[in-house]
Amino acid sequence: MALIAVFIAVLLPAAASAEDLLRVYRDARGYDAMYAAARHALEAGREKLPQGRALLLPTLSLSANTLYTDLDSNSRNPASAPSFERDFRSHGYLLSFAQPLYREQNSLQYSQAEFQVQQAEASFGLVGQDLMVRVAQSYFDALAAQDSLAFIRAQKAAIAEQLAQARRNFEVGAATITDTHEAKARFDLSAAQELAAQSDLVNKRRALKQITGKEYTSLKPLRPQVQLAPPNPARMEDWVDLAEKRSYPVLIQEAQIEIASLEVKRNRAANYPTLDLVVTHGQTSLTGSAFSSVAAFQTSSTVGLQFAMPIYAGGALRSREREAAANHEKLKQDLENARRSSEFSSGQSYLAVINGIAQIAALEQALISSQSALDSTRVGYKVGVRINIDVLNAQQQLFSTERDLALARYNTINSHLRLKAAAGALREDDLEEVNRVLAQ
Repeated sequence: MALIAVFIAVLLPAAASAEDLLRVYRDARGYDAMYAAARHALEAGREKLPQGRALLLPTLSLSANTLYTDLDSNSRNPASAPSFERDFRSHGYLLSFAQPLYREQNSLQYSQAEFQVQQAEASFGLVGQDLMVRVAQSYFDALAAQDSLAFIRAQKAAIAEQLAQARRNFEVGAATITDTHEAKARFDLSAAQELAAQSDLVNKRRALKQITGKEYTSLKPLRPQVQLAPPNPARMEDWVDLAEKRSYPVLIQEAQIEIASLEVKRNRAANYPTLDLVVTHGQTSLTGSAFSSVAAFQTSSTVGLQFAMPIYAGGALRSREREAAANHEKLKQDLENARRSSEFSSGQSYLAVINGIAQIAALEQALISSQSALDSTRVGYKVGVRINIDVLNAQQQLFSTERDLALARYNTINSHLRLKAAAGALREDDLEEVNRVLAQ
């Protein structure tokens, strides 16, 4: 334990500049490509509403033209219709205004746009929650790899001390060569484990860099003896109920159901008549025409109603209606599947949190017992009632328990975040709450 204390003291300058979970998450939010893509998808999805509204509003268009005509007429009967050559120019414009009075399809498409915006917002919320979970998982994976390396190095130092003592005892005849061989074998094994732990730490830090775009020399660990709170509300049924109603996959599917239902009505409305108010105003200036060489200036204005009624389109309209109805039924099953999946994931995460808290309590007690066992074994070794292998086993048990305890805490925190994500309740405030239990 003294060696661990020295190791921590060496790391204190790095810990002073260590990054916390909230800072890492904010780096990820500005770098992660999946989150950036989802943000742009949200911006695109929100444009569906003004596009749908535009179908109900009037349209105004302006067209203009200028033409040059060179006409050469050769008559077959010059006596009655003489031949002539004539060139003339024309200039004009036309201003058109149209206001839909009755277009059921447009009204339904505007209603669809409202649910398409809801779907885009729910999809963005889902990706946002996924980012928080991925950042927390990578953050604590890196901490776990860092802890594992520290425990292995501390164990290696303790074994080296035990190896040196076994050699001294063998030299004075107080122990056999077996003690030295056992300690040397454990020392070589810990050296190999140290190399594997170093490689794992590099990989975990690279995985975190993939999300944030930054390399962190040090991350803030959990406070010693931190106590993790159980889920609130405490009943699993409450979390399951929240997941069935508020989880983002369910909200996305509910929005798609509404869009599909309106799509059925919209395809049915393709058989309905349409009525528009149409107003036009235009002017044309002519220097001549095919019938006269006299210049003219014309102005025309029209106001009227335009009625259209589809009668037969080769069966395409009815086919699209049946297609939309089938898609609607398919999405109903997708919604049911999303609810079942949310129910399962929320229940699974809830049990992981509850079991994790119980496991932490058990490992905390096991850590005390392992420390006591190691102390007793060392005393027994000194007085000759224990052998070297007993001390090595007790040391390994202690370090394994410390590593398992740290890993259980990390897994429980991640499970709690996944539980809130499954219920659609994970927010940045939850990361701030986790951040408060990190060492300051």
